[in-house]
Amino acid sequence: MTTDPATDVFEEQRPVLTGVAYRMLGRIADAEDVVQEAWLRWSAAAREDVREPRAFLVRIVTRLAIDRLRRLRTRREAYVGPWLPEPVVTEFGPAVPDTAEQAVLAESVSVAVLVVLESLSPLERAVFVLREAFGFPYGEIATTLDRTEAAVRQLAGRARRHVEDRKPRYDVDPVHRRDLTERFLAAAAGGDIEELLALLAPDVRLVGDSGGKAKAPLRVLEGADKVSRFLQAVAGQPAPDLEIRSVEANGGPALLVLFGGKPDCVIQVDVRGGVIQCVYIVRNPDKLTGFSGA
Repeated sequence: MTTDPATDVFEEQRPVLTGVAYRMLGRIADAEDVVQEAWLRWSAAAREDVREPRAFLVRIVTRLAIDRLRRLRTRREAYVGPWLPEPVVTEFGPAVPDTAEQAVLAESVSVAVLVVLESLSPLERAVFVLREAFGFPYGEIATTLDRTEAAVRQLAGRARRHVEDRKPRYDVDPVHRRDLTERFLAAAAGGDIEELLALLAPDVRLVGDSGGKAKAPLRVLEGADKVSRFLQAVAGQPAPDLEIRSVEANGGPALLVLFGGKPDCVIQVDVRGGVIQCVYIVRNPDKLTGFSGA
């Protein structure tokens, strides 16, 4: 069986291309659309003139993602309730053998960081993703964005400061985070207010994303008392055919809640200082399709 060299090259780069697009856009469907458009352009390109296929393809994906992000901004302003990135199963596996590199990729795809990236301009976000998540040289990023290297360095510095100032400083130990996540769920499911309050930071926040298609708070809940009482009320409702699974999502532990075998929500927490600083709950069914076979 013969293979098409152009297809082989593209498929080899697909994980990087999808990773860039997802970090730019926060949704798998949007990322896949961009990667598909990149494939169409790659298949039609005069490839004999392309000396570095990876750089060429990343350039296409990045520019397409910037254009799409600018269009999506208007749509997200009309989104019902808080907007969160689509949770995605992350298994870096043997393709990323280095532990330090895995940690960088995990943080760059975390819900907390992706939420902060929403407040960057499309150009700043592109520079941050290419530089901080994938380690592209400034010169290559400059070519990708059709900017000078000096301008790219300025964008990178501004984006990095913005993200560092706003992202939560959560504990990175996955075992600790998983343990706290499971204790949190057990306390919520059991209606144990005292245990919940012991696990939650006094200024904890709960962010629920339903897109108006499921029940969830339309505003961010703040404070341990308000968050714990909301969780107790939800847990107290009848829940036949309830199943809860531990999964790896966005570089960290998460809980997948299913009703009747269908994904109902994905829950993740940010942990710092031994307590939960933020609870993220994604209930928008459009953002849970990737967990249908989990």
